[in-house]
This record gives sequence, structure tokens and C-alpha cells, in this order.
Amino acid sequence: MRGASRTDRGFTILELMVAMAIFLVICAAMFGLLQLSQQKYSSETQMSGSFQEARLGIDQIVRDINISGYPSFSLFSNPASTASYAVSPFAWDPGYLNTPFPAPCHFGINNCNPTPSDFDLIVETDFGNGTGVNWIRYQLIGSILYRGVVQKTPGTDPVAATSVSGVMTPFVENVMNTASGALLAQITAQYPKMFPNGPVPLFQYTCSTPTGPQLCSSGAAAGYDAPKNISDIDVTLIVKTPQVDMQTNSLKLMELTGRGHRSNPAN
Repeated sequence: MRGASRTDRGFTILELMVAMAIFLVICAAMFGLLQLSQQKYSSETQMSGSFQEARLGIDQIVRDINISGYPSFSLFSNPASTASYAVSPFAWDPGYLNTPFPAPCHFGINNCNPTPSDFDLIVETDFGNGTGVNWIRYQLIGSILYRGVVQKTPGTDPVAATSVSGVMTPFVENVMNTASGALLAQITAQYPKMFPNGPVPLFQYTCSTPTGPQLCSSGAAAGYDAPKNISDIDVTLIVKTPQVDMQTNSLKLMELTGRGHRSNPAN
């Protein structure tokens, strides 16, 4: 008897190699998409985190400016000391408590040093929490914006009081307002409109004058360019993500702005 013929057979080596090649191509495409998705997620997470930190920073600065100069001397019939009220909405030098206004510090002749300046500000106010009048300082050093709060002490230099170790703490990191050198060149190459004239002031002041609000540093505010006349402060915060974009290797920056309006004009 003749045995039954067998026509079924397995895959050839060539067929297995072709199938494996197709599988590897599909896997490579899938891993490429996964890597792209991870890079996109990392970049978006960085942007979101930096934006949130900068937004909270702007909000806090504006709130502090809005309550500056409270409470004023006019709210008391016989205040016990200058610690009970805000002599000025903004403090700047050792003698500001005793110097008759207008104070010797004037924006127009650029002798307000160190505060209030483009990158250094001390607010004098009462939080209303029972601790009395406080000095709140914002100071940009390098790429870190610091914030410190200390209780006001009559006769004490507010700059020295807020410079004590441990008072100033990091508030917003990766601030690029004073970027310089190669970093500034790289930023302006990618964001040509962000730094039109070099460093961007963190604080820009508007003073009240008989002719209306004027930039404190302009000639139009002459005679009314002392800190006691500041009515509004425009805040500009430029923040960079901690790392470059993983997809493009480019810097990622964002610019946030806000305006603080002094609500107590009685100082």
C-alpha cells in the first residue's frame, strides 16, 4: 500500500525573516511615538509648572502692593509710635522715617538706591492679622526672585532689617528679567520682542502728579517722583522652564504682567 502524501509545510527561513523585519519596524515606530509623547508630556509639564509658579508670584506681589501704606497716620488720633502705622507705602533708606517729605530719593535723578528700583522693592503695610506693620521685600538676585517679611521696627533701616540671614527666601526661580551675555543672545534670537532694550524692569512705577499719572522716571513727574507719590506699579515677570524643550532643544520662556494699585493715598 502506497503511503498518503503530505502537502502541508512550515514557514521558510526567508518568510520568518521578512515577518520579523516587519515586526521590528512596527515596534520601532511605536517606541518612536512613545518617546515623542514622553518628550511632549515633559515639556508641557515644565511649562505648566513654571507658569503656575510665575502666576502665583505675580498675584502675591500685586496683593502686597494693593494694601501698601495701610494703616495711615490719619486713621489714629494719637498713635503710640511709627510702628502703629505706615509712614509710607514703600520704604527705601535708613532715614525715611525721619526725613521730611518730599524725601531725597527721586526716580528722575536715579538716586533711589537700593529700593525702590527696577528689581528691588520694599512694601510697608499691615496684613491685618494682629502682627502690626510689616516690611515686605522683593529682590531679584541673579535668576531668583526673593521675598521676605519682617516686622517694622521704628528707627531701623528697612533694607538692613530685610537683609538679615533667613528673612529673604526664594520665591520664584528661573527669572530671566536680567539675563545677560550668551543666555540673553540665545533668548533674543528666539524671542526678539521680549527684550527690546536689554534687561526688562521687574517693577515700573507710576507717580501721581497734578496733571495725572506719569511714569516716575520721566521728566513729566519732576517734583512728584518720590516714593510717597507712587500710585501704581506694573510688574513684569519673565520666567524660563528649568530645562530646554526636549523636542526642539530650544528655550521655553513665558512673560506675565500685572499691575498693583496703591489703595491708600493718605500717607
